[in-house]
Amino acid sequence: MMLPAIPLATLHVWSASNQIYFFKFVVHNDIEMPVLKNGVIGNYEPLVPRKGPFGPGEGGKKVLRIPAEEEKYKQSYKEYGFNMINSDKISLDRTVPDLRDSECKYWHYPTKLPASSVIIVFHNEGWSTLMRTVHSVFNESPPELLQEVVMVDDFSSKEHLQQQLDDYIKRPFFKNKVRLFRNAKREGLIRSRITGAEHARAQILIFLDAHCECNPNWLPPLVSEIAVNRTTVVCPTVDSVDADTYEYHPQGDGLCRGIFNWDFWYKRVSIEESRERLGLKHRSEAYASPVMAGGLFGLDRSYFFELGAYDPGLEIWGGENMEISFKAWMCGGSLKFVPCSRVGHIYRHGVPYTYPDSGVKGVSVVHMNYMRVAEVWMDEYKEYFYTLRPELRGKPFGDISEQVEFRRKHCPKSFKWFMEEVAPDSMKHWPPPLPNQGYGEIRAISSDLCMDTLGHQNGEIGMYYCHGMGGNQRFRLDGNGVLYSNENCLYPQGEKLKITECKAFTSTAKWTFNESKEQLSIPTRNMCLDHDSGTKTLKLSECNIHKESQHFRINSPE
Repeated sequence: MMLPAIPLATLHVWSASNQIYFFKFVVHNDIEMPVLKNGVIGNYEPLVPRKGPFGPGEGGKKVLRIPAEEEKYKQSYKEYGFNMINSDKISLDRTVPDLRDSECKYWHYPTKLPASSVIIVFHNEGWSTLMRTVHSVFNESPPELLQEVVMVDDFSSKEHLQQQLDDYIKRPFFKNKVRLFRNAKREGLIRSRITGAEHARAQILIFLDAHCECNPNWLPPLVSEIAVNRTTVVCPTVDSVDADTYEYHPQGDGLCRGIFNWDFWYKRVSIEESRERLGLKHRSEAYASPVMAGGLFGLDRSYFFELGAYDPGLEIWGGENMEISFKAWMCGGSLKFVPCSRVGHIYRHGVPYTYPDSGVKGVSVVHMNYMRVAEVWMDEYKEYFYTLRPELRGKPFGDISEQVEFRRKHCPKSFKWFMEEVAPDSMKHWPPPLPNQGYGEIRAISSDLCMDTLGHQNGEIGMYYCHGMGGNQRFRLDGNGVLYSNENCLYPQGEKLKITECKAFTSTAKWTFNESKEQLSIPTRNMCLDHDSGTKTLKLSECNIHKESQHFRINSPE
């Protein structure tokens, strides 16, 4: 199909090096820019707030636990990752509090906005959380902007997601706008989203997780950014829906930009650090963000496929948010967070389903995904990822030749450019890690015990039976003598060894591991790591090469 010729316009983009970059982007001449008119209600703003049915959880209020239902709650968490017992008590049409900035009611968006396909992928999702998501999309979206909801069932086995769902989506409430597609086998979130995009009929794709609730007038602010510039990827401001009580509330740190650490964890940093630098004039206007959290975003359908969609070699879940973010920026587009579009999301308490085996010993499918993204997009910066995950270095990650060739042909920007010009705040908050002195489990020679955080992120740590599975028993000693457990740092307090968040870390103690002496010490204090195998406790004592309880090995994972 031939696409119509579209005129180009020029956009000034801020640069951390104080240079101005000029990009050509696609803009529609018949689409006006969004305009804030103080005191004049916006053209898509509901004139009368929607009233929900009276009942538990209405208005985003919490639903309290009942002691007699405790066993049901436990089973629900095990099965779904959140409290479905309380969810089932809440109307599918409940309202949630309008958490938008007061400015948002006065934005006037283009009058000729394109319609959207909202894509929802699910696997063995609870009935009420899934259908409350669908109801919320219908209840809070202008009908003319919602062409359809595309549901993709990723090979669910729950009975309520079979014929019951087929029948339910035929109800008049949905006006024949819900289309359901079922995978013949488990494909995972990533490939299922590609399936949904392939089946979608609208110009705009909006991806939502299967346990969301939309704030009033959430859709026009997203669509307008894409309508003005089709190479813009947009994300709503994500609120939190409590997994136990279903209370709807904002995330505690306010508006943020999305950044990441070198272990591929998504992080939030306040927009206030960048507001002046980005030239923002209004509290509520859309702003650039380096990366997205991943679950909730929108973009032009044709542009999604021009970007190569997702790497089909990514399995189930993990890393796809970084891949689409890197692509958007490095291939000539951009990524924006939109404050006037707010969507609540339930954050699960644990993952209720299992991941398939990656086929590579010691490598999960999530880490294989991270490796693929790092190898394709991160250039020399991938070394920082492997510093934090040295056990992955040299492990196979599948064929990435198509992704590498796509980048070579279509994406002129380097990852260095991305980090310096788009994500300088990521470098500020998560600077590149120093090379490792040691990495892995810290195992006592004289006993079958390993140093273990015991699940603590603040306080004293100890010893436990070695299990070889990493987690609480995996530590990293960097070239500057700092001893880490993930994002927490270990420090001495008297004779005790304690752990705290590295951002709150003030200790000046520098650790050294002497492999020949088998001692982990703080040389400036002549103190060595010691342990009591009977009480499974750690301590620091004066270094003594003849003391067996001071002898340790740092065993790297296979």
